[in-house]
Amino acid sequence: RAKLMEAIHVVGARRFSRMKISVSVRGGGPVCQVYAARQAIAKGLVAYYQKYSNEVEKSAIKTALLQVDKAMLIADPRRAEAKKWGRHSARSRFTKSYR
Repeated sequence: RAKLMEAIHVVGARRFSRMKISVSVRGGGPVCQVYAARQAIAKGLVAYYQKYSNEVEKSAIKTALLQVDKAMLIADPRRAEAKKWGRHSARSRFTKSYR
């Protein structure tokens, strides 16, 4: 819960006074879901201030979020590598036997 509220604490609760937040997350484990919801809240706040406020306020929020944790606004592009045929997993090979 503390990680989920981190975006709100960094920016300040007064900026969230008029907003209602609803986030639904599917897939992954509970920790990954919390990080995804946290990122959605942070990105949504930046998008809201870009659309309904001035650029100075938006950039101030963005720099504050990036200083605390870069993962709040930038997604991690790493994904699992696909399994190859004729192997146990993506990179492993069978042990070579000479006899």
